[in-house]
Amino acid sequence: MANSNNRNVGRRSVLESLGTLGALAGFAGVTAATPGREPGPKESELIVGVDSTDGTVEETISPRLPSNAEIVHTNETLGYAAVIVPDDGGQKRETIKHDLRTVDWVRYTEDNATYRALDAGSAGSESDATAQDPLYRPNDPSYANQYAPQQVNCEEAWETTLGDPNVTISIVDQGIQYDHPDLTETVSDSVSNGGYDFVDNDGDPYPASASESHGTHVGGIAAGGTDNGTGHAGISNCTLLSARVLSDTGGGSLSDIADAIQWSTDQGADIINLSLGGGNPTELMAEACQYAYSNGSLLVAAAGNDYGAPVAYPAAYDSVVAVSALNERETLSDFSNVGPEIELAAPGSNVLSSIPWDDYDSYSGTSMASPVVAGVAGLTLSAWPSLSNDELRDHLTQTAVDVGLAETEQGSGRVDAGNAVTTEPGSSPDPDPDPDPDPDPDPDPDPDPDPDPDPGTCGDEVNTTTADGEFSGGWWGDSSDTYVYQLKTEMPCHATVSIDGPSSADFDLYLTLDGRTPTTLDYDERSVSQNASEEIPIKLSGKETLGILVRRYRGSGSYTLSVEEQGR
Repeated sequence: MANSNNRNVGRRSVLESLGTLGALAGFAGVTAATPGREPGPKESELIVGVDSTDGTVEETISPRLPSNAEIVHTNETLGYAAVIVPDDGGQKRETIKHDLRTVDWVRYTEDNATYRALDAGSAGSESDATAQDPLYRPNDPSYANQYAPQQVNCEEAWETTLGDPNVTISIVDQGIQYDHPDLTETVSDSVSNGGYDFVDNDGDPYPASASESHGTHVGGIAAGGTDNGTGHAGISNCTLLSARVLSDTGGGSLSDIADAIQWSTDQGADIINLSLGGGNPTELMAEACQYAYSNGSLLVAAAGNDYGAPVAYPAAYDSVVAVSALNERETLSDFSNVGPEIELAAPGSNVLSSIPWDDYDSYSGTSMASPVVAGVAGLTLSAWPSLSNDELRDHLTQTAVDVGLAETEQGSGRVDAGNAVTTEPGSSPDPDPDPDPDPDPDPDPDPDPDPDPDPGTCGDEVNTTTADGEFSGGWWGDSSDTYVYQLKTEMPCHATVSIDGPSSADFDLYLTLDGRTPTTLDYDERSVSQNASEEIPIKLSGKETLGILVRRYRGSGSYTLSVEEQGR
């Protein structure tokens, strides 16, 4: 039968329920890692995601593991465990992965993949950009050597706001040098040392060495002390939160990044910047991003630096704003990934920002473009604090500037801080200021329309739509298909969404009513049983758009998805 999902709550209510203790501890649902767990990438580990049960994640998974496998980390909020399997060339891990996928309450099993910082290195020199007649010229001494704030029209935005400290941007990256002269005033004081170190599992996200500069550079772009008479000008003066997930080598594990996204959300981050990426989609990363987005955070991520390649993950997820990189000439940077997932473009070549220790340098990469957008989002939310993350995302794309690139290269265009801050959300120019209110009035309108027409009977009009899909078998097979269905009857009243698959398989059905892509954590209705035939009946008001997820739980074969919509 269909079950409602009650996991999603508003981010503000989460913060209110956490209170001061939650702001200090901030780790609801995250169990500390086993002592001795290696920092950084953890490619020897297996991630196991489970459905909600009566016990803890560890209590649920432990009985199904072989005696020589060890649970080293759990996250109750995201519902997963990290498991170390003895090294035998990977065969034992693949066997355990396959066996666990046959268990009813296991949602997925996957490797604890490695993600890396997405920069293209130091540019070697600073830019020589100058501004013409700036509206607001900050007093930062290196501002004349910058071009990124000028290119995205920050000077017009700064006339209204330099950024509200109540708006928080979380940098999920390498550690930030939180005592850098250009960052010390913007780093959050809501938690000890401005954040948390998920690499070493402690409360100090400070960089391990001078070579660990990526996080400090990214943080300085988004919120690097504008108009403070020091160094460079960041895009905003919003508050920075540091979540250290990448080691000084630039790599980090899937589980650490997922935990950091969840933690940032629960800390109240309005914007989460992800200047990191990997090659393949994973269930855990998708669910962590969806958790953040469903609870009110706007996620912004780098598209990747492998020119000509598809947009990297996590930027490619629907819940994340994917950002491509531009150079000083406002053309596509020669390293930027492209694709239909790109939503916005921003300067990413030779971007000047802070680095350890108390220094500055120009780096290039989509890693630099992403925090430009995050900073502009912070300025926008400072000017329009009532915007939801959905509304903020839409406003940024609506106010972006077309720079003449293909949509796969720039999305809606180059982000524009001035437009975003000074344009009232939801407003648009009137193309015809004085239209004829009634150019062709009905010369003989019905003088006495029926005040109470017969509403008809549900089922007077029926529309049936079907789609065929197929899942391959084995642990390597595809795991899900997604669909969107727009209502077709004139007066919708009821619908039944169903799948019919092979008797030897187990496929599940998830549904949303507002068109968003369902996940196993984020849905409005679902039908999960022990077979591949599922059905969800729903009542319709006529305003729905159906988002549909068909998920392979076990087995393989073809299926038919059907939507039978009834109207009056």
